[in-house]
Amino acid sequence: MIKRFAALAAAVTLIGAVLAPSHFSPSSAAATDDGIVRVKSAYGMEETITRLKKDIESKGIMFFLAVDQSKLGDGAGIKLNPSTLLIFGNPPLGIHFLTANPNAGLDWPVRLLVTQDASGQVWAVYTDFSWIARRHNITNRDPQFKMASEVIESITSVVARR
Repeated sequence: MIKRFAALAAAVTLIGAVLAPSHFSPSSAAATDDGIVRVKSAYGMEETITRLKKDIESKGIMFFLAVDQSKLGDGAGIKLNPSTLLIFGNPPLGIHFLTANPNAGLDWPVRLLVTQDASGQVWAVYTDFSWIARRHNITNRDPQFKMASEVIESITSVVARR
């Protein structure tokens, strides 16, 4: 599956090099000025995490780690609303950003935060990829950023409240 995803990434790169505008801007991600995209989940915390991980796996994307931040808070004697950081990525795609600017490694692999607010609403939160491109002054990877945005939008769509 990773090979198929890598082939798709290569195809998008080739097509994008010919057709892409000079700077990528996301089609449907509604990022704030700080680059944060929040997707309201239709599910509870555990179901949201399960659905996201299942979709990541079904796409052949490498899942690296889930960090239960509220559990870490408990261990430190600090109360934190439920919060789990999911870390995953597709090296054939993500490495393009690191070759453009090694400091982009601060934002790769992808991080997706699943958090529950005080009212009980669960959110899937991530950093907008066009914001990451601007942050690292990467102007020559538009097709790759476009693909990454499409993939994260697809992943979060499995939990999005409609």
